[in-house]
Parts: sequence; structure tokens; C-alpha cells
Amino acid sequence: MSAISSAQSQSSPLPERSFAAFLFDMDGTILTSIKAAERVWGQWAAGHGLDVDAFLPTIHGKRTEETIRGLNLPGVDPVAEAAAITRAEIDDVAGIEAIVGAHDFLASLPPARWAIVTSAPRALALARIAAAGLPMPAVLVAAEDVERGKPAPDPFLLGASKLGVPPGDCLVFEDTLAGLRSAAAAGMASIVVTTTHAHPLETDVTAVLDYEQLRATTDADGLLIVEHCGHARGLSLT
Repeated sequence: MSAISSAQSQSSPLPERSFAAFLFDMDGTILTSIKAAERVWGQWAAGHGLDVDAFLPTIHGKRTEETIRGLNLPGVDPVAEAAAITRAEIDDVAGIEAIVGAHDFLASLPPARWAIVTSAPRALALARIAAAGLPMPAVLVAAEDVERGKPAPDPFLLGASKLGVPPGDCLVFEDTLAGLRSAAAAGMASIVVTTTHAHPLETDVTAVLDYEQLRATTDADGLLIVEHCGHARGLSLT
């Protein structure tokens, strides 16, 4: 974490309005799988003659098949390669950890009011959530659930639909520009989680380092509010 990212995340004001639901990206937002993902992808990239150091920063926030397809490698079947990478990632969960404070923050939310919306395949998402020791969501939108992944709005729109809430009443927690663009295209407000960032993103979206100083409360209508600990505006959920 750079000093700039930390300072930015600590000074950003949180949204002042209430929301019907919270939607969370997974990797880099509620858990960190960078070590595991880069082990698997690094081996794959090296085997295909890619510059590993230059390639690895491009894998985050997108579906595996789309990442491979975008390389236009001759003789490479993106579907088959993506399936092989996913199997390797499911088998390698060493070093996967929850983002600080994420467990308690998620556990405090009503199950019908939050979802995970990830670019990972469902089997991989379930393996990583379990490895991180995080609560399992009632609603999980995964890579295979949408035709178009982030930055298209489809994943977050589907998450809102499954929760039965209007898109404009959702607050998204993300860590990548692709995810933030997806949320914006869906008409949703966002918070960017910066724990895994080596450099700050070029965005004016509210930033937080992690969840340690956050808590969720409810307003008089039962809608969700996110606020800094010690600055209560709503009723505590715990």
C-alpha cells in the first residue's frame, strides 16, 4: 500500500445517502488472492512466452476467458485455457486472506441485503470465499452467469435483480477500474477498496483502505447506511 493510497482512502467522505443493498466484488475487495492468482497465471504466462511482470497486472477484474482472448495468441483456445487455469486456481488457495474487517462487516449485514458480484467462475469464487473464512452470500453472481462481464453493467444489474432491488438503490464495493466502470454503467454508487493497490486509481470515487473503521447501520426505513465507526447516523445492525 502506498502512502498516497492510504491518505486518499482515509480522507474520502462516505456516501451520505442510504441504500437498499450492498454489492461486493470479491478479489481485492473482500479478500486478497493476489499471491495465489499470480502463481497460477505466472506459470501459464511463462509457458506461453509472455513477459510475466508486464502481464500479471492485466489479469485483475476481468473474466479469465476474456483476458486470454484479448491476447490473441496463435493456436490458443481461450475456453480450454480458461478452464485449465480455473482448475489450477481452485487447487491453489494458499495465502488467500480476508481484507481487514471484511468478515465482521459482511456478517453484520442482513443476508437478503448483500451479494457478491465477481468475475471469477462460481467454483473458484466459492473456494476462495471459504479459504478466506468469509460468510457465504445468499446471492452470488459469477462469471458464467452473464454474457458480458465487467466493465459492462450486466453483472451488477443481475446482482440487483436477484436481490429484488432497483439498481440505483445499490452501493458497490470494488477495487478495479473495470469494476467501477461496470457499477457506473449500471447506475450505482461505488466505494473503492484500496488495500491491494500499489498506486492510487485515477477515479473520484470514494476510497477506503479496508473495512476496519466501517460499519453498517439502518435508517428509519430500514435502508442501509455505511459510516465510519464512531460517527453513527443510523441504527446499529449488531
